[in-house]
Amino acid sequence: MQVADIDFIIIGAAKSATTWLQQSLQQDHSVYMPGPELHYFSRSYDKGDAWYQSQFTPPDDQVLIGEKSNSYLDTPGAAERIKRSIPNVKLIAQLRNPVDRAYSDYCMLFRRGDVGRDIRQYLDPRYAAGGRFLNGGLYYRQLQVYLDLFPAECMQVLLYEDVPADPQRQLDTVRRFLGLESELRITPVSNKVKDKTVPVISPGLRRVLHPLKPIVAPFRSNPVVKGLRSMIARETKYTPLGTELYERMIDFYAPEAEMLGKFMRRDLSGWLTNVSSVRGPHQAA
Repeated sequence: MQVADIDFIIIGAAKSATTWLQQSLQQDHSVYMPGPELHYFSRSYDKGDAWYQSQFTPPDDQVLIGEKSNSYLDTPGAAERIKRSIPNVKLIAQLRNPVDRAYSDYCMLFRRGDVGRDIRQYLDPRYAAGGRFLNGGLYYRQLQVYLDLFPAECMQVLLYEDVPADPQRQLDTVRRFLGLESELRITPVSNKVKDKTVPVISPGLRRVLHPLKPIVAPFRSNPVVKGLRSMIARETKYTPLGTELYERMIDFYAPEAEMLGKFMRRDLSGWLTNVSSVRGPHQAA
């Protein structure tokens, strides 16, 4: 296959159930998507087209070929690279309340030990504007970059909040957009993907054990290793997203959300609702 043979790309957003969407689509034998996120047009473009093509091994010429890399939505230059390589590709963006998305992204990196516990350093617009967490929710300006390059009919924009309400309907919407048989019913992935309530090794201990990771990796499925891991893994305690910080983030995202709502013709006022209580990690899972 050639790069131009790719039919669709899920471009983001991160922490918006795009892995659920990918795994649901992969249950259809007429759809082929490589498992990992390739991030070719964002982080690995220097590897070249030959490397990118080698990541795709479709079973035959009849399948619909796609990939998912959440970094494509908010990485400068990714849209232009995709347009040059796959000018007729279909694009899928699944978006989430930007405050919840940023908090979930922070929790993921905290769980990995990549960020500290001072949540304001990463999420307070007074200090963190321009950083990864807040930039990831500037959807309207990110989509506008793509719409300046691709026809509007080549893009499907969805909301994460519609998934728990009616996952099959969300999946059917994507299938119609891709031209797949609407009558073919697929059971959406039922288990929560990347659940951050699952016990993990603490960030501090993870850093201490990091040098041993290459040695232990081949034995991760070993019952003894799994047993040892379960003994030291704990559910992570996250810093709550307090009311004051939450309201600052609402103010930060309000102009973007308003423009996005007009573009989608959707009422996104629920994204901008102030809260009077502390927002804990399970509310923004």
